[in-house]
Amino acid sequence: MTGDGRIMPQYAILIYEKELPGGVADIPPEVMEANLSAGEKIAAMGVKVVHEQGLQSSAETRTIRKDGLVTDGPFLEAKEVIAGFFVIEAADLDQAIAVGKLLPIMDGAVEVRPLLEM
Repeated sequence: MTGDGRIMPQYAILIYEKELPGGVADIPPEVMEANLSAGEKIAAMGVKVVHEQGLQSSAETRTIRKDGLVTDGPFLEAKEVIAGFFVIEAADLDQAIAVGKLLPIMDGAVEVRPLLEM
């Protein structure tokens, strides 16, 4: 919420990475430290993190097809998988992109997507 009571727009930040064989244990220490320190930098920008969540390995994923069939693994075959996501409240898309640029990426990408207002 802004100082004048308006609700700030929300954005999903999706983190894509190649999966590491040992999962989180294989993340280099400098990347893990950069991830942990990102929260302070985000707060200093005046951005509120509404929710954040890391995801387990894609081996734990189940996909439900439109016919109701449940299959192992993610829906798409891709080099990168969604490693985690969070939702932020930011002034605008440019500020949300600035947050995305703070995140350390080893071999993937960050997607910034505005949420629908309900």
